[in-house]
Amino acid sequence: MVIKNGTLDAFLSTINSGFCIKILADGGLGFASTNKWTKDEAKTVADTAYKFAKSAGRKEKITFTDEKGVETKWSVEQKEKIEDIPPEKKIDELMKVDKTLSTSEVKVPGRIIGTSIDLIEKYFVNSEGSAISSFVPKIGVFAFITVVENGKPEQAYKQFGRSGGWEAFDEWKVAETLLHDAQVLQKLIKEGKAVKAGKMDLICGTEVTGIASHESCGHPIEADRILGREMSQAGRSFIYPEGPYWIGTRIGNDKVTIVDDPTVKNSYGYYEFDDEGIKARRRYLYKNGIINEFLQNRETAAKLGTRSNGSSRSISYDREAIVRMANTFLLPGDWTEEEIIEEVKYGIYMKSFTEWNIDDRRFNQRYVGREASLIEKGELKHPVARPVIETSTKNWWTAVDAISRAVAYDAATCGKGDPMQGVPVYTGGPVIRLKEVYVK
Repeated sequence: MVIKNGTLDAFLSTINSGFCIKILADGGLGFASTNKWTKDEAKTVADTAYKFAKSAGRKEKITFTDEKGVETKWSVEQKEKIEDIPPEKKIDELMKVDKTLSTSEVKVPGRIIGTSIDLIEKYFVNSEGSAISSFVPKIGVFAFITVVENGKPEQAYKQFGRSGGWEAFDEWKVAETLLHDAQVLQKLIKEGKAVKAGKMDLICGTEVTGIASHESCGHPIEADRILGREMSQAGRSFIYPEGPYWIGTRIGNDKVTIVDDPTVKNSYGYYEFDDEGIKARRRYLYKNGIINEFLQNRETAAKLGTRSNGSSRSISYDREAIVRMANTFLLPGDWTEEEIIEEVKYGIYMKSFTEWNIDDRRFNQRYVGREASLIEKGELKHPVARPVIETSTKNWWTAVDAISRAVAYDAATCGKGDPMQGVPVYTGGPVIRLKEVYVK
């Protein structure tokens, strides 16, 4: 459902059902899928996948790690079942959000507010004896808002998401959050000042910490990217065999530990078993500043002489399961946010971002602040208009010298693959301070 400036702009409800078959034969891998549930179609799909595998003619044979079969069922509970909430109520809730923005003192002439709901049933079976059934309801809300003040526009995007029921909608306080964002944009237009470029302390809010963790740790640590499979699609990684960075190489301050954890309850990226039947667990990607572990599926793990850590995900039956993130975040430290700020003599607090860019090796990057403030002698001053930090992955994580105890998550949709697969994930983490980085 999408509400655009107070009008129901789109309403779509579909059932998408089908199955896929992946076959490993003679060192080749074949994949085929269909949405037709007949025995003849099943045989055709199996024959097609087998033909693809046999005809690959690979010089380097594909193998999978050996794993024991698992028989289990798992699901995510809903306090308020999404399927029991009538469409009229869902539309009414979005309309209330729109009304809050349209009637506020802040001028928000552009408002797009939508929700996406998925009720995902899966059945996984393999030739090693696994048979895993699952049911995962996912609810998401997204919003684009445009604020205009004195003829000058500013925009913001916000996404909410979790695994669970409709109760999430009330917990998020969508209207209050978007109104706050609108007020931030208005204040930025009216009071925002450019920062004098130079080296200074930079405090990053959880949203900025989250995007940096996702882009400069999560993506380059994907084993298929490290081995070159992603090279023609989304680029490669600064980590590669016989390169300067590998497991055991220092990439940041010893305070920095970034994990990818699909077991965070009710998270947007939550799962108990991946799409190869492997039990999910927390993965320690950068540990105490050291490259520690890659995200692996059974194919990459076999190539690298290790074990899968349950990182294989697919967004649909008609997409091959590939190495993906789930919930990637920096682990907390022992500071309060107030303590982190009060030690800064001169710097910037970049609480959220409006833009980010990173190269195809996931090493050189750029972040542009949205809600940002100048800090002088430990106190927050006036808003700063679009502060920019351009740095490298190593410089970013090496500069971290303080990490807050409190952690917050942001929902996101991570894109990868060809055809594209947008999977639900969490980013986020604690508030962090970077010492003496160049900001302009």
